[in-house]
Amino acid sequence: MKVRLVKKKTIAKYQDANASSRSSFDQWIDKLKNANWATINDIKETYGSADLIGKSSNRVVFNIGGNNHRMICKYHFGESYVHLFINWIGTHSEYDKICKNELQYTVNVY
Repeated sequence: MKVRLVKKKTIAKYQDANASSRSSFDQWIDKLKNANWATINDIKETYGSADLIGKSSNRVVFNIGGNNHRMICKYHFGESYVHLFINWIGTHSEYDKICKNELQYTVNVY
């Protein structure tokens, strides 16, 4: 199934605030345009460095820009599309703080 990225402008906002991330996120989006996911394993096939978050959270962490940036998304496999909702974007060190408090399961900033 094709993937629909919900609130793509959230990435654009982050890119505006973090100019060095622009090309990395653009590459990530280009890859997503050609993605065809039927199972969660397809996410890992498209983005080999993606980490699926446990506890039945339906969340995935994408490592972007050589692991300089992280993005937490929630996914939902619908009948016709996979919906990918952006929950959080930040630097690797900011992500480490979220992990320390196990907030990656619940964070929903966007």
